[in-house]
Amino acid sequence: MTLDPLLIEVLACPEDKGPLLYFADENRLYNPRLHRSYEVRDGIPVMLIDEATAVDEAEHARLMAEAAAARARTTGEP
Repeated sequence: MTLDPLLIEVLACPEDKGPLLYFADENRLYNPRLHRSYEVRDGIPVMLIDEATAVDEAEHARLMAEAAAARARTTGEP
């Protein structure tokens, strides 16, 4: 289940309030500045800082390559 497009436009990181990368095929939102990943469960983003997953350098590089290949959408943009 993917996120509602309107929700994608307004979502921001709960910690630094910046935009996130949304990977629909992986059901996750990712903050590349903090290297944190937020799960999307049943179409609902779990935006709790305590439940965020830390991302190591290798996974960060993979996610950024996916984003560069237009396989992610940036939140906060119409």
